[in-house]
Amino acid sequence: MNKTLLAIVAIGTALALTAAHAQSAPAADDTLFRALGARPGIDAIVDDFVPRLVADPRTSEFFRKTNQAHLKQMLEEQFCVVSGGPCVYTGLPMKTAHQDMDISKGDFNALVEVLQAAMDAQHVPFATQNQLLARLAPMHRDIVNVH
Repeated sequence: MNKTLLAIVAIGTALALTAAHAQSAPAADDTLFRALGARPGIDAIVDDFVPRLVADPRTSEFFRKTNQAHLKQMLEEQFCVVSGGPCVYTGLPMKTAHQDMDISKGDFNALVEVLQAAMDAQHVPFATQNQLLARLAPMHRDIVNVH
């Protein structure tokens, strides 16, 4: 299986196992936060990720007109919280933030692939990537709104 398919399987598994909505529920410990390189590592991933989202033809329409500095801040906070870091997510609930964006499962999967590319570029180990993706996966329910 290729890396993208494995990540999508990991997300699917996490979705199947997660009954509650978890917008940014903190992890039980900070192991993943530390594995990602703490705030400097997360910031580097997001600094790589956002320009890729804008440049990728599959995701650009969603991010081209977005305030990129604000988007980076929200993603950094969110990744920090879900990885068990000492952060607070100050953004909108995922359902509210994405309600009028017509996001399909394919759009969501494209974003996952772009995030994987950013993590690869930052030399995040594959297992660590999958741990982060699995923790972000429950947001799928609140983000995808075109079926």
